[in-house]
Amino acid sequence: MRPKSLAQYTGQQHLVGEGAVLRKAIENGHIPSMIFWGPPGVGKTTLAFIISQNLDRPFFPLSAINSGVKDVREMIDKAAQYKKGGIVPILFIDEIHRFSKSQQDSLLGAVERGLVVLIGATTENPSFEVISALLSRCQVYVLKNLTEEELISLLKNAISHDEILQKKEIELKETEALIRLSGGDGRKLLNIFELLVNAANNKKVIITNDFVLTHIQQNMALYDKTGEQHYDIISAFIKSIRGSDPNGAVYWLARMIEGGEDPKFIARRLLILASEDIGNANPNALLLANNCFQAVNVIGWPESRIILSQAVTYMASSAKSNASYEAIAKAQSLVKQTGDLPVPLHLRNAPTKMMKNMDYGKDYKYAHAFKDNFIDQEFLPEQLSGTKLYDPQDNPAESKIREHLKKLWGKYGY
Repeated sequence: MRPKSLAQYTGQQHLVGEGAVLRKAIENGHIPSMIFWGPPGVGKTTLAFIISQNLDRPFFPLSAINSGVKDVREMIDKAAQYKKGGIVPILFIDEIHRFSKSQQDSLLGAVERGLVVLIGATTENPSFEVISALLSRCQVYVLKNLTEEELISLLKNAISHDEILQKKEIELKETEALIRLSGGDGRKLLNIFELLVNAANNKKVIITNDFVLTHIQQNMALYDKTGEQHYDIISAFIKSIRGSDPNGAVYWLARMIEGGEDPKFIARRLLILASEDIGNANPNALLLANNCFQAVNVIGWPESRIILSQAVTYMASSAKSNASYEAIAKAQSLVKQTGDLPVPLHLRNAPTKMMKNMDYGKDYKYAHAFKDNFIDQEFLPEQLSGTKLYDPQDNPAESKIREHLKKLWGKYGY
């Protein structure tokens, strides 16, 4: 069911839809080296192959899981032969985040010399996993989970065109459970669908939510670090910590450890969670998460599991607040609504005489020169005066913050 052209490709319309940036590059025949960053099963490998077909370029695929420096160099030597004939092949590296620094270094020279157009695929943030020299020479494109409509389109296409499915009488009576279990992953959806059709064991197959849950849930217990359960497990892990359940949190941590998950991946998620879900209710959580991240980079497996367990159980047991997360979300929304409002004159810097003559910084009051290191003055654009963005929540630490802010900024409704 793998598409062979952009017309057959499902999803990623922000990249390959009519007039989209990547589609224009493909149609112009001039594509940069690039990295596709997105969750599993959204079409990264397929898109790379379609690009090679559209441009009529040789396609050299490698998987970072089972390829070494020697394999990369052999591919580059092969590409150099094509370059002599004026042809630049596409070198596709799946799971590029699993390449070591030396393996990535071996790619760098070929990309710099224009021997290949590199297309890397990764489920991890490239800024963490790809060396800066290589990353600076690649355009990063973010691929998104497939929508419900796109997933159903994939199903209908499979029913219509797959040789085995064509022989069945398949009715998609209910699809909610099927879509939910797929998690936006097209490959996972089709794998589940195949299991269901086989489980029906007759020509007529009626897909209902009960049928899906009965036949699939027992087959989804294993953690697959290459993608199948990757995002489901990390979601359960984060939600357990957010829900203040150290037992659930450490269980999902164990599932990831036993599945061979990268400890740095887990530690990075803890760093984000420390601010997003705990915040100022317990600022020590961010310090602990940062120390945990540094420690797992130094220690490695298996001892890192102990460090991660300490951080996880501490954060799960901690008071929670998403006030900081909500504050920046409100602030960004406000910026999008109101645009580039001018900075008040008293807050502007005045490094030149002309700026001083224009009253830049004239009425600014230096807080430390006043009692309690505070003086009431406006720090927002005039149009937003009195707007409250940070709203401390009801926990001991933030209750103290609220009382303090109430004394200073009672006008904001604290």
